[in-house]
Amino acid sequence: MKFVAFERALQGTGASRRLRITGRTPGIVYGGATDKALLIEIDHNALWHAIKKEAFHGSILDMELDGKEHKVLLRDLQMHPYKQQVLHIDFQRVEAKTRMTVKVPVHYSGEAESPAVKTENCLVNHVLTEMTVVCFPADIPEFIAVDLSGLTKTSSLHVKDIVLPKGVKAVAKGKVNPVMVSVTPIVEEVEAAPVVAVDPKDAKGKGKGKK
Repeated sequence: MKFVAFERALQGTGASRRLRITGRTPGIVYGGATDKALLIEIDHNALWHAIKKEAFHGSILDMELDGKEHKVLLRDLQMHPYKQQVLHIDFQRVEAKTRMTVKVPVHYSGEAESPAVKTENCLVNHVLTEMTVVCFPADIPEFIAVDLSGLTKTSSLHVKDIVLPKGVKAVAKGKVNPVMVSVTPIVEEVEAAPVVAVDPKDAKGKGKGKK
């Protein structure tokens, strides 16, 4: 995916505010062999349409700057708390021989055909919607495909159960083998028998029956 950026000369809160008024979004590019931060600006309308695409968030991007293309990866996106506005954006330079840690979206399929849903009356919960992986830039997958057609009432799916593409390794943070998908039986509520109201007069009359 490609986008166009322009070098930015001024920095600071005031300069960034003035830049946003003109319809541009301030950003920065860091990392790489030089490790020198580069200040950039991007047309906000073009950026707003780009961030709606999944590929912009999890794949290597081609940034055109001064007629040259640079390989970068989106690292941070700062949004306005209530306006539809990108306040700031961060990219990292990509080098072919350097492994990178990235978050990749997970695409689930087949759960409607699984025994858990089709015959065992269960609810399938997608615990993870993205996975953190480490690999070389050329091996970064656009998404991780996970087939759920084999799920049953007593099964669940963990990160280590997934077969990842060649050269890609999952990174577990905090947990050794996080749950990706869980299966929960649907409990059907049983309606209680209706309570019949008893007239106090009738109850009193019943108390005077035969001994």
